[in-house]
Amino acid sequence: MHTIEPYYNWRGFYIASEDIQSPFFERIYSEFEFTDSIYNFCIHPQWDNIGSPSLFIKILYAEYDSGIAIIELFGEWNDVINNDIMLFKRDIAEGLMENGISKFVLIAENLLNFHGNEEDYYEEWLDEVEDVDGWIALVNLRPHVQDELNNYDLDYYFLMGGELEEVDWRTATPQQFISRIEQYVKNRLD
Repeated sequence: MHTIEPYYNWRGFYIASEDIQSPFFERIYSEFEFTDSIYNFCIHPQWDNIGSPSLFIKILYAEYDSGIAIIELFGEWNDVINNDIMLFKRDIAEGLMENGISKFVLIAENLLNFHGNEEDYYEEWLDEVEDVDGWIALVNLRPHVQDELNNYDLDYYFLMGGELEEVDWRTATPQQFISRIEQYVKNRLD
């Protein structure tokens, strides 16, 4: 697991630790010390800890003028034991929303498992972003993770599936990727 690192080719466009509005502003990363782990497996030190023992993230891009953030997920989303949605919503999403972010693209190809519980925080998050014409999209979910989200009826709160199942985003710039996702969202919501 320590070899899976967050996507780094967009660092020329955005670095969360250099963004004063980011929850990770002025965070210092080590390339040599592995301080975090998921179930006793060390993970790459570039992932950001959100207070969950199993879910880590990386804000790859945030554009406050257009109100969009791209966040890569890593690990296991566990609402049963860790209430990860509460941690993510309260400590990450709300801070970004206070600064104008209302559209969230969550890249979930490294989300290895999902364990759902209740819908309250998902509903609250969607209500808050919809009030300002926002949305939450999950991109590149693993099939078993998508099935789990569907089993808990969380597909109501996220745009997912269809064209969002296999998006080739690494070959695009952040703006190209955002344009693709926004076009998909527009088509889906119309």
